Amino acid sequence: MEEIKKILAVMKEAVAHPGQAVKNYKQMTGKGAVGCFPIYCPEEIVHAAGMLPVGMWGGQTQISQALTIVPSFCCSIMQSNIELALKGVYKDLDAVIISSPCDTLKSIPQDWGYAIPDIKVIQIVYPQMRKIESGVEYLKTEFLRVKQAIEGITGEPITDAALKKSIEVYNRHRRSLREFCTVARNYPLTITPVVRHLVIKSGYFMEKSQHTLLVDELSSELKKLPPREWQGKRVVLTGITAEPDALLKIFDENRLTVVADDLAQESRQFRTDVPDGDEEPLLRLARQWSLIEGCSLAYDPQKKRVEMLIELVKTAGADGLIFCMMKFCDPEEFDYPIIAEQFEAAGIPLLYLEIDQQQQSLERERTRIQSFAEMLNR
Repeated sequence: MEEIKKILAVMKEAVAHPGQAVKNYKQMTGKGAVGCFPIYCPEEIVHAAGMLPVGMWGGQTQISQALTIVPSFCCSIMQSNIELALKGVYKDLDAVIISSPCDTLKSIPQDWGYAIPDIKVIQIVYPQMRKIESGVEYLKTEFLRVKQAIEGITGEPITDAALKKSIEVYNRHRRSLREFCTVARNYPLTITPVVRHLVIKSGYFMEKSQHTLLVDELSSELKKLPPREWQGKRVVLTGITAEPDALLKIFDENRLTVVADDLAQESRQFRTDVPDGDEEPLLRLARQWSLIEGCSLAYDPQKKRVEMLIELVKTAGADGLIFCMMKFCDPEEFDYPIIAEQFEAAGIPLLYLEIDQQQQSLERERTRIQSFAEMLNR
């Protein structure tokens, strides 16, 4: 357990002080850092340049200045990112990469450029017709623009060899996190919902090779522990995020452990590898977008997400699903009625929670989670 505590302490430091993590990286390497907006970002390009990709998933902060830039019905992640930028929290970033898979994100690059002109914006337009070859080719040209923009910042070329190496690093990281999530199911007393989230989130503020080593070591140490019977219930989370930690602590209070997730901030980021092969690396990166399934932000007229969620609940041995609805997230709101209807038909318990990073009180959520836990225990 001592080794596990040491690993988690390193991760906790990175999450608690991401700004310091960026400064430390820049001091050690002499390279810069690039902020990566949700939901999908070609971090491998940033990594291949020797720069640090930094996940930008908002956070709890009092919104005051941001509402002069973005509308009040903008999701709280975007409100928080703009607010934190206006307060100077991201001043050590050399640029931000912003994709546009939803209506809100389509306007954020212009908002950012107006409000924070000192930090360069690199915009990506992802094709919705992503399964056809022309869509993959188009996205390759978008990634080429990202590569050229990063090269303009560093003054150095990003070689194909460096890109291939970074793809290997990231695919290794994805496999490592998938393994951790599987192992963690068996140790709910050690890997609580808060700890599980910490392990995944810390990867947004650390160089991926370093984070992979920590995650691998953590999984190895967990396997050494004797199994202990879990007296509570098991749930799967879906949605964009399940924050803050105070929310996840309510799960623990009601003896609910998270055995798997379909969160955009978590498993959606590492469940789909960049494909192997002899194609040029930018094309391989673009092809990954065509392989992503079950995400509200990736066009899918067949709505495979429902079947994937039902299968995930079954394979993870979960007792129910918790839908973490990001407030004002249209793509997730469109998916919810379909999921709710089919989960009811399948007889799988489902809880709807609204997530708002600016929310001051969680008493409403506490009541709903407690009621859900009681229902599962009947």
